[in-house]
Amino acid sequence: MSSKQKNILALTIAFVILIALVLCVLLVGRIPENDANTVGNTPGNLNNGGYFCESDGRVYFANAYDNYSLYSMNPDESDMVKLNGNSVSSINAAGKYLYYYMTSDGGSGSGLGYMGQSAGIYRSTKKGKSTAGLGRCSIVSMQLCGNYLYYETYNNQNGTTLDKIRIDKKDQQTVARDIINPNCFVNGRIYYNGTSGDHYLRALDVRTDRSSIVWQGDLWNPIVQGNYVYYMDISENYRLCRYNLNEQVVEVLTNERLDMFNVYDNYIYYQVSSADAPALKRMRTDGSSQELVRDGVYQNINITSEYVYFNAFNESTPVYKTYTYGPVNVTTFEAAKQAALENLK
Repeated sequence: MSSKQKNILALTIAFVILIALVLCVLLVGRIPENDANTVGNTPGNLNNGGYFCESDGRVYFANAYDNYSLYSMNPDESDMVKLNGNSVSSINAAGKYLYYYMTSDGGSGSGLGYMGQSAGIYRSTKKGKSTAGLGRCSIVSMQLCGNYLYYETYNNQNGTTLDKIRIDKKDQQTVARDIINPNCFVNGRIYYNGTSGDHYLRALDVRTDRSSIVWQGDLWNPIVQGNYVYYMDISENYRLCRYNLNEQVVEVLTNERLDMFNVYDNYIYYQVSSADAPALKRMRTDGSSQELVRDGVYQNINITSEYVYFNAFNESTPVYKTYTYGPVNVTTFEAAKQAALENLK
């Protein structure tokens, strides 16, 4: 082989190696696509702050005992791990990634303190690694809908809008200049109640970003599960009802006035608004088996496959819990408190 041939061969090999390295970098940095109907969290959890999110056998949560830092654990609260020291909410999860709204630096040595002044939407692996900012903004709520994050945001210039951005940080755009809660995403459509002129049930098709009226009810915070829409009936003092989408029939589940509620499988947990007897209660999704969970005023009702978590109004701690399916037995979230104390050492 001549010297010229050797040089050509060496250059060819170097070029092939360079192309291979570029392809590796591109593939490593690529965010795999989700199924078009992928949902990041339950609408009930997101309507209650999105502080807990269960995905693939793990629970990701904002630990109120540690300035709402991001943690993960098993559903039975074992194997608790701190993922970063920043305050988070609106937690979504799918595939290998987490998506959440991050508001402040917890100062806990997470290595992400520089983000404390950059509130916005972030993505990380489920191990808390490779954190990337997707957009600096103030959000009200956020849901992962397939390969897009739809989020209700507010600023002084545009007011409240519904925006979206791809999970790989591409194609950010404003979907609607209106107040639209994106939390209830089912089979390619975001169900929400109107806020301008009426409170009809509407659905936004994420393929076209066009809305249509589903039902001319007077509802608030709709949650679609199966054939039913669970909602607070505005015209009837915010009582809890459900509407059968197939039969177009309304069922009253309780005549008590509600502050908030969450639907999970065959249970509804709800906060009764009352000057004399406020209480957190639960019932079956058909309105049967109503029972008291705890007297008082509570908020942030988040549900996992094992536990229901909540806290007293305007008090971040203690965080209370009871079994999702078992008998009512309210205790405090001691595992999270202990983990926070250990991370302070």
